[in-house]
Amino acid sequence: MKQRKKGRTAERVALSGLLLAIMLILGYVESLIPPFVPVPGIKLGLSNGVLLFALYLLGVPFTAVLMVLKVLLSALLFGNINSMMFALAGGVLSLAVMIALSRMKDLDVIVVSMAGAVFHNVGQVLAALVLMPEVKPENLLIYLAALMGVGLLTGALTGVLAREVLRRLRRFPGQK
Repeated sequence: MKQRKKGRTAERVALSGLLLAIMLILGYVESLIPPFVPVPGIKLGLSNGVLLFALYLLGVPFTAVLMVLKVLLSALLFGNINSMMFALAGGVLSLAVMIALSRMKDLDVIVVSMAGAVFHNVGQVLAALVLMPEVKPENLLIYLAALMGVGLLTGALTGVLAREVLRRLRRFPGQK
C-alpha cells in the first residue's frame, strides 16, 4: 500500500514538472504574439488554462506550487521583479477564487476559468495600487474595466480548452 502511494506521488510530481514546462513554453510563446487590442498588458492566458487543468487533475497543493514556480521562473527567464510582483498578485487571487469555485460540484470549468481570469486582473490592479502610487486610482479602475472584459473572453477560451482536455483524460494516473 505504501509503495502504491509513493508511485502515485511520483506520477504527480512528474506530471507537475511536465505541466510547469508547458506553462513556461506557452507563456513565452504568448509573449511573442502581438497584442490583439490596443490595451497594454492583455494576454490570452494560455498557461492559466494549464493551471486550471492542474487544479482539477492534481488538486490544490500541487497547483499552488505550480503557480508559484511558474511566476518565479517566468520572471527569472523572461521578466523582472516588477512583472513577478504583478503576476504573483494576480496568480494568488485568481487561484484562490478558482479553488473556491472548483469545489462547487455543478459549476462548469469554463465559469471557474472566467472568474480566475477576471480575478487575475483584479489582483494585478491591486498590486498596481500598491506599487505605483503615482497612478490615479480612477485611471486604474478604467483600465480594470477593459481588462475584465477581455478576461471574460480569454477565460472562456482557456476554460473550453481545459474542459476538453479534462474530458479526454478521465482515467489518468494521479487524478483526484
